[in-house]
Amino acid sequence: MENGLARKFLYVVAVLIMLAVAAMFAYRLYGIQLMRQFMVPSADVVALPPADAQAYTHADMWIARPDKADNPALWTPTGFAPAAKPKAALFFIHPTSFLDTHRWNAPLDNVDANNRAALFLRGQASAFNGAASVWAPRYRQATFGAFLTSKRQAQQALDFAYRDVLAAFDQFVKEAGNRPIILAGHSQGALHLSRLLVDRIAGTPLAKRVVAAYVVGWPVSVTADLPKMGLPACAAPEQTRCILSWQSFAEPADPALIIDTFDATTGFTGKSRAKTPMVCTNPITGKPGDSAPAEANLGTLVPDTNFQAARMEIGRVPARCEGRGFLMIGSTPPDFGQYVLPGNNYHVFDYSLFWANVRKDVERRLAAFR
Repeated sequence: MENGLARKFLYVVAVLIMLAVAAMFAYRLYGIQLMRQFMVPSADVVALPPADAQAYTHADMWIARPDKADNPALWTPTGFAPAAKPKAALFFIHPTSFLDTHRWNAPLDNVDANNRAALFLRGQASAFNGAASVWAPRYRQATFGAFLTSKRQAQQALDFAYRDVLAAFDQFVKEAGNRPIILAGHSQGALHLSRLLVDRIAGTPLAKRVVAAYVVGWPVSVTADLPKMGLPACAAPEQTRCILSWQSFAEPADPALIIDTFDATTGFTGKSRAKTPMVCTNPITGKPGDSAPAEANLGTLVPDTNFQAARMEIGRVPARCEGRGFLMIGSTPPDFGQYVLPGNNYHVFDYSLFWANVRKDVERRLAAFR
Protein backbone atom coordinates (compact mmCIF):
# COMPACT_ATOMS: atom_id res chain seq x y z
CA MET A 1 0.00 0.00 0.00
CA GLU A 2 2.70 2.46 1.08
CA ASN A 3 4.90 1.49 -1.85
CA GLY A 4 1.96 2.10 -4.18
CA LEU A 5 1.36 5.56 -2.74
CA ALA A 6 5.06 6.34 -2.95
CA ARG A 7 5.14 5.33 -6.60
CA LYS A 8 2.07 7.50 -7.32
CA PHE A 9 3.66 10.43 -5.51
CA LEU A 10 6.89 10.08 -7.47
CA TYR A 11 4.87 9.80 -10.67
CA VAL A 12 3.04 13.06 -9.87
CA VAL A 13 6.34 14.78 -9.09
CA ALA A 14 7.82 13.55 -12.37
CA VAL A 15 4.80 14.84 -14.30
CA LEU A 16 5.04 18.23 -12.61
CA ILE A 17 8.74 18.45 -13.45
CA MET A 18 8.00 17.53 -17.06
CA LEU A 19 5.30 20.21 -17.24
CA ALA A 20 7.63 22.81 -15.74
CA VAL A 21 10.37 21.93 -18.23
CA ALA A 22 7.86 22.00 -21.09
CA ALA A 23 6.61 25.42 -19.97
CA MET A 24 10.16 26.76 -19.80
CA PHE A 25 10.92 25.28 -23.22
CA ALA A 26 7.77 26.87 -24.68
CA TYR A 27 8.71 30.23 -23.13
CA ARG A 28 12.19 30.06 -24.65
CA LEU A 29 10.77 29.16 -28.07
CA TYR A 30 7.59 31.21 -28.10
CA GLY A 31 8.17 33.79 -25.35
CA ILE A 32 7.70 36.80 -27.61
CA GLN A 33 4.48 35.45 -29.13
CA LEU A 34 3.11 34.53 -25.71
CA MET A 35 3.91 37.96 -24.30
CA ARG A 36 2.18 39.65 -27.21
CA GLN A 37 -0.89 37.50 -26.78
CA PHE A 38 -1.32 38.06 -23.07
CA MET A 39 0.30 41.44 -22.31
CA VAL A 40 -1.11 43.79 -24.98
CA PRO A 41 -4.31 45.54 -23.79
CA SER A 42 -7.38 45.05 -25.97
CA ALA A 43 -9.16 48.19 -24.72
CA ASP A 44 -8.96 51.63 -26.34
CA VAL A 45 -6.64 54.28 -24.99
CA VAL A 46 -8.25 56.68 -22.52
CA ALA A 47 -7.28 60.26 -23.38
CA LEU A 48 -5.35 61.77 -20.47
CA PRO A 49 -5.48 65.49 -19.66
CA PRO A 50 -2.15 67.32 -19.45
CA ALA A 51 -0.48 67.49 -16.06
CA ASP A 52 -1.43 70.57 -14.07
CA ALA A 53 1.07 73.41 -14.53
CA GLN A 54 2.04 73.20 -10.86
CA ALA A 55 1.86 69.41 -10.54
CA TYR A 56 5.59 68.76 -10.28
CA THR A 57 6.13 71.44 -7.66
CA HIS A 58 4.66 68.91 -5.20
CA ALA A 59 6.89 66.31 -3.58
CA ASP A 60 4.36 63.51 -3.99
CA MET A 61 4.77 63.70 -7.78
CA TRP A 62 8.36 62.51 -7.43
CA ILE A 63 9.62 59.06 -6.49
CA ALA A 64 12.97 60.64 -5.70
CA ARG A 65 14.10 64.19 -5.09
CA PRO A 66 16.65 65.61 -2.64
CA ASP A 67 14.16 66.70 0.03
CA LYS A 68 12.04 63.54 -0.09
CA ALA A 69 12.06 61.14 2.86
CA ASP A 70 12.82 57.46 2.17
CA ASN A 71 14.42 58.36 -1.15
CA PRO A 72 15.07 55.01 -2.92
CA ALA A 73 17.77 56.57 -5.10
CA LEU A 74 19.94 57.10 -2.00
CA TRP A 75 20.33 53.36 -1.44
CA THR A 76 23.85 51.95 -1.87
CA PRO A 77 25.39 48.51 -1.42
CA THR A 78 27.94 47.90 1.32
CA GLY A 79 31.11 49.89 0.76
CA PHE A 80 29.45 52.82 -1.01
CA ALA A 81 27.63 55.94 0.19
CA PRO A 82 25.80 58.88 -1.42
CA ALA A 83 27.73 62.13 -1.76
CA ALA A 84 27.16 64.47 1.19
CA LYS A 85 27.14 67.54 -1.07
CA PRO A 86 26.49 66.45 -4.67
CA LYS A 87 27.91 68.80 -7.29
CA ALA A 88 25.42 67.92 -10.03
CA ALA A 89 21.69 67.31 -10.47
CA LEU A 90 20.35 64.13 -12.10
CA PHE A 91 17.04 63.80 -13.93
CA PHE A 92 16.25 60.08 -14.03
CA ILE A 93 13.31 58.53 -15.93
CA HIS A 94 12.46 55.09 -14.59
CA PRO A 95 11.64 52.12 -16.86
CA THR A 96 8.26 50.44 -17.30
CA SER A 97 6.89 49.22 -13.98
CA PHE A 98 3.19 49.02 -14.98
CA LEU A 99 2.13 45.56 -16.16
CA ASP A 100 -1.64 45.96 -16.36
CA THR A 101 -3.29 44.40 -19.40
CA HIS A 102 -6.60 46.29 -19.08
CA ARG A 103 -5.41 49.86 -19.60
CA TRP A 104 -2.67 51.53 -21.59
CA ASN A 105 -1.40 54.10 -19.06
CA ALA A 106 -0.65 53.78 -15.38
CA PRO A 107 -2.58 55.84 -12.82
CA LEU A 108 -0.19 57.91 -10.73
CA ASP A 109 -1.41 56.21 -7.56
CA ASN A 110 -0.96 52.61 -8.74
CA VAL A 111 0.74 50.98 -5.75
CA ASP A 112 2.30 48.04 -7.59
CA ALA A 113 3.76 50.21 -10.35
CA ASN A 114 5.13 52.74 -7.86
CA ASN A 115 6.71 50.04 -5.70
CA ARG A 116 8.40 48.48 -8.72
CA ALA A 117 9.61 51.91 -9.86
CA ALA A 118 11.18 52.48 -6.43
CA LEU A 119 12.99 49.14 -6.77
CA PHE A 120 14.31 50.21 -10.17
CA LEU A 121 15.64 53.42 -8.65
CA ARG A 122 17.47 51.42 -5.98
CA GLY A 123 19.23 49.33 -8.60
CA GLN A 124 19.70 51.95 -11.32
CA ALA A 125 19.54 55.61 -10.23
CA SER A 126 21.57 54.74 -7.11
CA ALA A 127 24.64 54.40 -9.32
CA PHE A 128 24.59 58.19 -9.76
CA ASN A 129 24.17 59.29 -6.14
CA GLY A 130 27.91 59.63 -5.61
CA ALA A 131 27.92 62.53 -8.07
CA ALA A 132 24.41 64.00 -8.18
CA SER A 133 21.23 64.80 -6.32
CA VAL A 134 18.52 62.65 -7.90
CA TRP A 135 15.13 63.75 -9.23
CA ALA A 136 12.93 60.94 -10.59
CA PRO A 137 9.30 61.78 -11.42
CA ARG A 138 6.17 59.69 -11.29
CA TYR A 139 4.55 59.73 -14.71
CA ARG A 140 1.60 58.07 -16.38
CA GLN A 141 3.81 55.50 -18.06
CA ALA A 142 2.66 53.26 -20.89
CA THR A 143 2.03 49.67 -19.88
CA PHE A 144 4.52 46.92 -20.74
CA GLY A 145 2.32 45.59 -23.56
CA ALA A 146 2.69 48.86 -25.47
CA PHE A 147 6.18 47.69 -26.47
CA LEU A 148 4.94 44.43 -27.95
CA THR A 149 2.61 45.79 -30.62
CA SER A 150 2.43 48.22 -33.51
CA LYS A 151 -1.15 49.25 -32.66
CA ARG A 152 -1.70 53.01 -32.79
CA GLN A 153 -2.92 52.85 -29.19
CA ALA A 154 0.61 52.00 -28.11
CA GLN A 155 2.04 55.21 -29.58
CA GLN A 156 -0.81 57.24 -28.10
CA ALA A 157 -0.06 55.80 -24.65
CA LEU A 158 3.62 56.63 -25.02
CA ASP A 159 2.80 60.18 -26.11
CA PHE A 160 0.65 60.70 -23.01
CA ALA A 161 3.48 59.41 -20.81
CA TYR A 162 6.05 61.61 -22.52
CA ARG A 163 3.95 64.70 -21.91
CA ASP A 164 4.24 64.08 -18.15
CA VAL A 165 8.01 63.60 -18.47
CA LEU A 166 8.36 66.97 -20.21
CA ALA A 167 6.38 68.72 -17.48
CA ALA A 168 8.54 67.10 -14.81
CA PHE A 169 11.76 68.01 -16.61
CA ASP A 170 10.77 71.67 -16.91
CA GLN A 171 10.25 71.78 -13.14
CA PHE A 172 13.53 69.94 -12.56
CA VAL A 173 15.45 72.57 -14.52
CA LYS A 174 14.01 75.28 -12.27
CA GLU A 175 14.97 73.41 -9.10
CA ALA A 176 18.42 72.30 -10.25
CA GLY A 177 19.65 75.89 -10.31
CA ASN A 178 22.95 76.42 -12.11
CA ARG A 179 24.43 73.03 -11.33
CA PRO A 180 25.73 70.69 -14.03
CA ILE A 181 22.98 68.35 -15.25
CA ILE A 182 23.14 64.60 -15.76
CA LEU A 183 20.34 62.89 -17.69
CA ALA A 184 19.59 59.18 -17.44
CA GLY A 185 16.84 56.68 -18.09
CA HIS A 186 16.22 53.06 -18.85
CA SER A 187 13.94 51.24 -21.28
CA GLN A 188 10.73 53.30 -21.58
CA GLY A 189 12.53 55.97 -19.58
CA ALA A 190 15.37 55.99 -22.12
CA LEU A 191 12.87 56.28 -24.98
CA HIS A 192 11.37 59.36 -23.35
CA LEU A 193 14.87 60.70 -22.65
CA SER A 194 15.84 60.38 -26.30
CA ARG A 195 12.80 62.45 -27.26
CA LEU A 196 13.53 64.95 -24.51
CA LEU A 197 17.05 65.45 -25.86
CA VAL A 198 15.54 66.41 -29.22
CA ASP A 199 12.88 68.71 -27.74
CA ARG A 200 14.62 70.31 -24.73
CA ILE A 201 18.40 69.98 -25.19
CA ALA A 202 19.31 70.15 -28.88
CA GLY A 203 20.18 73.69 -29.92
CA THR A 204 19.47 75.21 -26.49
CA PRO A 205 21.72 76.72 -23.77
CA LEU A 206 20.91 73.67 -21.60
CA ALA A 207 23.11 71.53 -23.86
CA LYS A 208 26.19 73.23 -22.40
CA ARG A 209 25.18 72.18 -18.88
CA VAL A 210 24.76 68.47 -19.64
CA VAL A 211 27.61 66.37 -18.24
CA ALA A 212 26.33 63.27 -20.05
CA ALA A 213 23.11 61.54 -21.06
CA TYR A 214 22.72 57.82 -20.29
CA VAL A 215 20.17 56.52 -22.82
CA VAL A 216 20.37 52.91 -21.63
CA GLY A 217 18.25 49.95 -22.67
CA TRP A 218 16.86 51.68 -25.75
CA PRO A 219 18.40 51.65 -29.25
CA VAL A 220 19.78 54.90 -30.67
CA SER A 221 20.53 54.93 -34.39
CA VAL A 222 23.87 56.54 -35.20
CA THR A 223 22.60 57.92 -38.50
CA ALA A 224 18.81 58.22 -38.11
CA ASP A 225 18.59 59.53 -34.51
CA LEU A 226 21.84 60.96 -33.18
CA PRO A 227 22.14 64.00 -35.50
CA LYS A 228 18.91 65.44 -34.01
CA MET A 229 19.58 64.65 -30.35
CA GLY A 230 21.79 67.65 -29.67
CA LEU A 231 24.78 65.72 -28.29
CA PRO A 232 27.25 63.34 -29.96
CA ALA A 233 27.93 59.78 -28.84
CA CYS A 234 30.68 59.65 -26.20
CA ALA A 235 33.99 58.84 -27.89
CA ALA A 236 36.20 58.77 -24.76
CA PRO A 237 35.78 58.06 -21.03
CA GLU A 238 36.53 61.66 -20.03
CA GLN A 239 34.34 63.27 -22.69
CA THR A 240 31.41 65.41 -21.54
CA ARG A 241 28.24 66.73 -23.23
CA CYS A 242 27.73 63.37 -24.93
CA ILE A 243 25.44 60.31 -25.04
CA LEU A 244 26.04 56.78 -23.74
CA SER A 245 23.84 53.83 -24.68
CA TRP A 246 23.96 50.03 -24.45
CA GLN A 247 21.70 46.95 -24.55
CA SER A 248 22.91 43.82 -22.76
CA PHE A 249 22.68 40.26 -24.11
CA ALA A 250 24.19 37.00 -22.93
CA GLU A 251 25.47 34.59 -25.56
CA PRO A 252 24.09 33.08 -27.70
CA ALA A 253 22.06 36.23 -28.23
CA ASP A 254 18.90 36.69 -30.26
CA PRO A 255 17.97 40.38 -30.49
CA ALA A 256 15.35 39.72 -33.19
CA LEU A 257 12.51 41.38 -31.26
CA ILE A 258 14.46 44.63 -30.96
CA ILE A 259 15.76 44.57 -34.51
CA ASP A 260 12.41 43.77 -36.10
CA THR A 261 10.66 46.57 -34.23
CA PHE A 262 13.49 49.09 -34.58
CA ASP A 263 13.98 48.54 -38.30
CA ALA A 264 10.31 49.22 -39.00
CA THR A 265 10.51 52.75 -37.57
CA THR A 266 11.67 56.18 -38.67
CA GLY A 267 14.36 58.08 -36.78
CA PHE A 268 14.37 61.66 -35.53
CA THR A 269 16.02 62.75 -38.78
CA GLY A 270 13.07 61.41 -40.79
CA LYS A 271 15.20 58.60 -42.22
CA SER A 272 14.55 54.90 -41.77
CA ARG A 273 16.35 53.14 -38.92
CA ALA A 274 16.49 49.90 -40.91
CA LYS A 275 19.96 48.30 -40.90
CA THR A 276 21.54 51.37 -39.29
CA PRO A 277 24.22 50.95 -36.59
CA MET A 278 23.25 51.66 -32.97
CA VAL A 279 25.22 53.56 -30.36
CA CYS A 280 27.05 51.03 -28.19
CA THR A 281 29.08 52.35 -25.30
CA ASN A 282 31.04 49.82 -23.28
CA PRO A 283 30.03 50.71 -19.70
CA ILE A 284 33.20 49.13 -18.29
CA THR A 285 35.58 51.36 -20.25
CA GLY A 286 33.35 54.28 -21.24
CA LYS A 287 34.45 53.87 -24.86
CA PRO A 288 32.32 53.14 -27.95
CA GLY A 289 32.54 49.81 -29.75
CA ASP A 290 34.97 48.54 -27.13
CA SER A 291 35.70 45.21 -25.43
CA ALA A 292 36.63 44.59 -21.79
CA PRO A 293 37.29 41.40 -19.78
CA ALA A 294 35.33 40.46 -16.68
CA GLU A 295 38.32 41.37 -14.51
CA ALA A 296 37.77 45.03 -15.42
CA ASN A 297 34.20 45.02 -14.10
CA LEU A 298 34.32 46.90 -10.79
CA GLY A 299 31.08 45.44 -9.52
CA THR A 300 27.83 43.79 -10.63
CA LEU A 301 24.78 44.34 -8.43
CA VAL A 302 23.10 40.95 -7.95
CA PRO A 303 19.71 41.22 -6.19
CA ASP A 304 18.22 38.61 -3.90
CA THR A 305 15.08 36.76 -4.94
CA ASN A 306 12.69 39.45 -3.69
CA PHE A 307 14.84 42.39 -4.84
CA GLN A 308 14.97 43.83 -1.30
CA ALA A 309 18.75 43.46 -0.97
CA ALA A 310 21.73 42.94 -3.24
CA ARG A 311 25.33 41.85 -3.16
CA MET A 312 28.25 43.13 -5.21
CA GLU A 313 30.18 40.68 -7.39
CA ILE A 314 33.49 42.05 -8.68
CA GLY A 315 35.14 40.84 -11.88
CA ARG A 316 32.13 38.73 -12.87
CA VAL A 317 30.77 40.11 -16.16
CA PRO A 318 32.68 41.06 -19.34
CA ALA A 319 31.38 43.43 -22.02
CA ARG A 320 31.90 43.59 -25.77
CA CYS A 321 30.13 45.72 -28.37
CA GLU A 322 29.24 43.59 -31.36
CA GLY A 323 27.37 43.67 -34.67
CA ARG A 324 25.04 46.62 -35.13
CA GLY A 325 25.63 47.75 -31.56
CA PHE A 326 24.56 45.18 -28.97
CA LEU A 327 26.54 44.62 -25.79
CA MET A 328 27.57 41.00 -25.26
CA ILE A 329 28.13 39.92 -21.64
CA GLY A 330 29.47 36.40 -22.18
CA SER A 331 27.79 33.04 -21.81
CA THR A 332 27.82 32.68 -18.00
CA PRO A 333 26.46 35.87 -16.41
CA PRO A 334 24.95 35.78 -12.88
CA ASP A 335 21.70 33.88 -12.52
CA PHE A 336 18.91 36.46 -12.55
CA GLY A 337 16.20 33.81 -12.91
CA GLN A 338 12.86 34.54 -14.56
CA TYR A 339 13.66 38.18 -15.26
CA VAL A 340 15.90 37.35 -18.23
CA LEU A 341 13.87 38.05 -21.37
CA PRO A 342 13.64 35.82 -24.47
CA GLY A 343 16.74 35.85 -26.64
CA ASN A 344 19.10 35.94 -23.63
CA ASN A 345 18.16 39.59 -23.21
CA TYR A 346 19.44 40.97 -19.88
CA HIS A 347 17.52 44.20 -20.46
CA VAL A 348 16.25 44.49 -16.88
CA PHE A 349 19.85 44.47 -15.61
CA ASP A 350 21.52 46.91 -18.03
CA TYR A 351 22.63 49.11 -15.12
CA SER A 352 23.03 46.42 -12.44
CA LEU A 353 25.51 44.42 -14.53
CA PHE A 354 27.92 47.38 -14.49
CA TRP A 355 26.74 49.32 -11.42
CA ALA A 356 30.18 50.22 -10.04
CA ASN A 357 31.57 51.10 -13.46
CA VAL A 358 28.62 53.39 -14.19
CA ARG A 359 29.26 55.07 -10.84
CA LYS A 360 32.92 55.61 -11.73
CA ASP A 361 32.01 56.74 -15.25
CA VAL A 362 29.71 59.54 -14.13
CA GLU A 363 32.14 60.72 -11.45
CA ARG A 364 34.96 60.80 -14.01
CA ARG A 365 32.91 62.77 -16.53
CA LEU A 366 31.70 65.20 -13.88
CA ALA A 367 35.31 65.83 -12.81
CA ALA A 368 36.27 66.50 -16.43
CA PHE A 369 33.23 68.76 -16.89
CA ARG A 370 34.08 70.89 -13.89
